[in-house]
Amino acid sequence: MRSILLSIILLATGVSNVRSEGIFDNLSYYVRVGWSIGGAMPIGMPATIRGMSSYSIEPNVVLALDAYKPLKNSWGLMAGFHFDRKGMKVDAEVKNYHMAMRQGSETLEGMFTGNVITDTEQWMLTLPLQVTYDVSPKVRVKLGPYISYVSSSNFSGYAYDGYLRVDDPTGDKVELGTTEASRGTYDFTDDLRKFNFGFDAGADWYFSRRMGAYVDLSWGLTGIFKKDFDTIEQTLYPIYGTIGLTYKL
Repeated sequence: MRSILLSIILLATGVSNVRSEGIFDNLSYYVRVGWSIGGAMPIGMPATIRGMSSYSIEPNVVLALDAYKPLKNSWGLMAGFHFDRKGMKVDAEVKNYHMAMRQGSETLEGMFTGNVITDTEQWMLTLPLQVTYDVSPKVRVKLGPYISYVSSSNFSGYAYDGYLRVDDPTGDKVELGTTEASRGTYDFTDDLRKFNFGFDAGADWYFSRRMGAYVDLSWGLTGIFKKDFDTIEQTLYPIYGTIGLTYKL
């Protein structure tokens, strides 16, 4: 609820400053190319996740076109179209972690202890709307909500080098090995959301009249899975930082 109220306040602040002229007057346009790092993660590390064995850097590219409108007293509005990839590949150590998987032709569900490799990928079109403030002629900070439509996605992986207790921590024990035939695989792609909502904060720094660099932090307020998905205990939020270059057209 607080995030929705903050969105309304930000938008109301911007709209109140646009009344004196048309919203499409005095616009400037910016092209952005960036690279993101982050992942889908719970807020606060649960006790069932004991550590991270590895994290792979993914080709999370960002291509964007933004429109900027100056307002009064260094304030402004920025909106655009961002086409980006958000993905991660991580190997985590877990204990009594609720999972559903397949081992050969058998379907298993219960509490797993061992290692889990997760590979996620989401290609999406993001529409941000941000209030901006020019700290100086070269530095602009920005904050606002975004909504993303996921055009294609993947959330899959496998559990290995451990054991699964069927149904609950005292259930039958099933060993999972390290070979392709002995480990347990899973694919929750069909349970991913098509729309995500969150906030984006960042700053632009212009080192010439047209060229600049930027940093952004996007924080999803909706989990990546559909509301009724409960195979994974924790809600996983997309949180990514982006660095890149921007060019004023």
